[in-house]
Amino acid sequence: MDTTGTYDEALTRLHATGPERLGRLSNHAPMAVEALAAHGQGRAVHRWLDLYADKLEEFPAAHARVTDANWREALGDSRRAADWIGYFERLVAERPWRDVLAEWWPRLLPGMYGSAAHPVIRVGHAVRSLLADGGETAPRTAELAHGLGYWAACQLLAPDVVPLPGAATAAAALDSVPPLDVRNGDFPDRLSRVTHLPVWAAAPASPQEARAKLAELVRATVHRYATHGHGEETMLVHASTAPNAVLRTLPALPRALWVPSLHAAWTASAAITAMYAPDEALPYRSRAAGLTPEEVFERAVAHGDEHVVKFADTALDVGDEQALSATLYAVEISEPMTAS
Repeated sequence: MDTTGTYDEALTRLHATGPERLGRLSNHAPMAVEALAAHGQGRAVHRWLDLYADKLEEFPAAHARVTDANWREALGDSRRAADWIGYFERLVAERPWRDVLAEWWPRLLPGMYGSAAHPVIRVGHAVRSLLADGGETAPRTAELAHGLGYWAACQLLAPDVVPLPGAATAAAALDSVPPLDVRNGDFPDRLSRVTHLPVWAAAPASPQEARAKLAELVRATVHRYATHGHGEETMLVHASTAPNAVLRTLPALPRALWVPSLHAAWTASAAITAMYAPDEALPYRSRAAGLTPEEVFERAVAHGDEHVVKFADTALDVGDEQALSATLYAVEISEPMTAS
């Protein structure tokens, strides 16, 4: 993790901006700059932010104060993003951030589909930065509050689904996900059409097994992007980054929450697969022969697209040749970020 203060400076700069723009598109900057800092690219942080600046909006106006007494009625009200962020800022100022996270994680987890799972991804980046050596700084704690507040304001529950026969591995289970008959519309529209999903890892024997299964899911989704990413090069990234955000958060959570976290992550990955996967896979082709993980990440940074950077960050957690090739495939098929 960056130790120069650059990442904390970037967070301070970003906390004057809102969690979304145009009322529906997530602010990816806090997630992307954490990924840059975590991989030794601190020098690129402000340069990347300058390119991304046109996608930032001012912090939203307050609507009505969220309190311990009224939070239930405010849950899922996107008009109250500023109110929710303020509420969590007060909580983490009064109590250890781990205690706040442990209390609110089970409340928020069922609604992790809001804003295409970006809030939970933002929380995962924030938690990783806090768990790093020397990570418990004021800007990083504030970033957790922003992520949790965004999540609370964007709560969206998955529809009830009919369970289908499962599979032994995450990869096989993803292969058995039935695609939507109609694959158009925005994320909530598509999510509402997900009615059947296969069962996978339904009864892990222990929290440790749940964590291992979650790591298996992240690996399977990253590998799958190398052959299926063309279905929707941006949205299919979230099939990997959402469960990886959950995986990164587990060390900060009580172990009693690890099994339900696995179940929520699987449902999210499977639903995104149903919503965006192509009808036909492409043959796997190695793209990373002779390249180190650091070199692959540098190519993602040079490309600049926020989803490519975040996918590369998750793929490097997997770290094998197919994961690196999947990253280079994302670079190949995604539109690069350029100065306006």
